[in-house]
Amino acid sequence: MAENPSGNPTAALMVDLIITLDGCASGEGWPGWWGLEGPEYLAWLDEEGKKDFTLLMGANTYHVMSGLSQQAAEQGSDFSAEEGASLTGLAAMPKVIFSNTLQEPLAWPNTELVRGDAVEHVRRMKESRTGTLSTLGSLSLGRSLLSAGLVDRFRLVVFPVITGRTGSERIYDGYPDVALELVDSRTFDGRSQLLEYIPTVIDGPPPARS
Repeated sequence: MAENPSGNPTAALMVDLIITLDGCASGEGWPGWWGLEGPEYLAWLDEEGKKDFTLLMGANTYHVMSGLSQQAAEQGSDFSAEEGASLTGLAAMPKVIFSNTLQEPLAWPNTELVRGDAVEHVRRMKESRTGTLSTLGSLSLGRSLLSAGLVDRFRLVVFPVITGRTGSERIYDGYPDVALELVDSRTFDGRSQLLEYIPTVIDGPPPARS
């Protein structure tokens, strides 16, 4: 956990993404998790949901994830028991939605609506809160927070698929150059790879070695 200038603990900020090997967040015709979520990965998601996390997202992600969470809570849903537990568990987690178009009250429980400059609000949240602030989806929000130098951890779960023809939402388009220090890694179900880094925004490539 980081500290502010007064020496008090502050919240850590993490950009948390699930991606294909070629860096896409979704793909036309593909199911959630590209149909490759396994029991180890879903159990890990369930454990992560019990930690002191506050989720950060924009309006589009809010609409998608709140809808999925509600569907998973309904009887007769098409989700497996593990998928349903992961999605319904999101309702209990504190969430902050950044949007100038949504109106209160928001239907998803434990959700706070924030208008205005998301980057400056997150900067203040880091100084005034503890635990972990984590993006959920919301690619433009994560990009802005990383560019502003606010991100303490950059975590990916890479699924073993290349969506060269059908992939969409290319995650790294518009990113600055970023140096990454690997601090954790893990394999789920013998196929999906977790990679966690400390990111540092850099001006460009280092000088060539002589």
